[in-house]
Amino acid sequence: MQLAKFILANIEPILAEWEAFAASLAPGATMTKRALRDDAGAILRATARDMEADQSLAQQTDKSKGEGGADSTASDQLDTASTQHAEERVGSGFNIMEVVSEYRALRASVLRLWRKSVAQFDLDDLDDITRFNEAIDQSLVEAIGRYTERVNRSRLLFLAILGHDLRSPLNSIRMGAQLVAHENEDQRSGEMLAMIDRQSEVMATLVTDMIDFTSTWLGSAMPLNREPVDLQILCREVIDGFHVTHPQRTLHFNAQGDLIGHWDAARLQQIVSNLLGNALQYGAKDEPVELSAVSEGALVMLSVHNEGTPIPPEVLPTLFNPLVRYDTAESALRRVAGSIGLGLYIVREIVNAKGGTIEVTSTAEEGTTVTVRIPRQPAVEEGKHGEGKAAS
Repeated sequence: MQLAKFILANIEPILAEWEAFAASLAPGATMTKRALRDDAGAILRATARDMEADQSLAQQTDKSKGEGGADSTASDQLDTASTQHAEERVGSGFNIMEVVSEYRALRASVLRLWRKSVAQFDLDDLDDITRFNEAIDQSLVEAIGRYTERVNRSRLLFLAILGHDLRSPLNSIRMGAQLVAHENEDQRSGEMLAMIDRQSEVMATLVTDMIDFTSTWLGSAMPLNREPVDLQILCREVIDGFHVTHPQRTLHFNAQGDLIGHWDAARLQQIVSNLLGNALQYGAKDEPVELSAVSEGALVMLSVHNEGTPIPPEVLPTLFNPLVRYDTAESALRRVAGSIGLGLYIVREIVNAKGGTIEVTSTAEEGTTVTVRIPRQPAVEEGKHGEGKAAS
């Protein structure tokens, strides 16, 4: 009997072995029969029907790599059943290795039971085994992909909830420290309270970055709240703040043309602050950092330039990826407390949300320049759908 027909005729004994194996795993010990089997029956039926469908060699190869390509209803059904199985197993507490072991046991059970029913193998049987393995590989890849996606999403949701819950106590700590410092004249106590305020601000910034990171990775656009903003005034305010915190460094600001537009002022300040902070950390400490804001018609251009060791070409493609940070021996010593490699990622997401572009050039001769271009007004499509308020 062909393997595909054998599977369809022996669904129940195959499922009984699947159920027994799943029950032997720690999460399955207390599960019901229906929960243990979940979508296994649908996976088997879709596997058998997929094996019966005509496929080219290229399609078979793609399937074995989990790249689809079969272009059949059965293949689509197999993908659906596989992802649903992964969802169920995540919810039941199975780890990724236990999910993989289920597939190994299923493969072994089917082939062992089929071998018992076949008196003598021929070349067509070898082709059946190949098609079966390709379909199981396809199902396994789909299941692992959905399992990983579901776990990652759960982790991000946890971070988002944690970030929101941390904001209130942090704000209370800062307000309490500021109030006591205002009423307390003891110098030593004042210094300690000022330290509490500074470190609380670092933590608040880290929490905000974490919330922004999780919201974008969960599929939400970076929230913006537009209003008329004078970019020149905003840049000067940021520069003044860095003059206070980095009195030993030289910062230059150049403004040209009309720099008024409709932007989210807080988000725009994040862009300027993060870019300047990176330039101060990574740039040569005895060379100036230059911030420029230039009108370009319907756009404005922001650029931050620093001298020093250039960014290696192989690092540039990943520079804006989250949780990725390039350090030199010198810059590591100047790393800002609370930095976990989200600054440039958040800058990119804000720029994208504003409909702008960002690029980096870095050479030993010309130094490093980050250039941002953003439109003065929101795009027509953006205006139609409206924009969310800033995260609270």
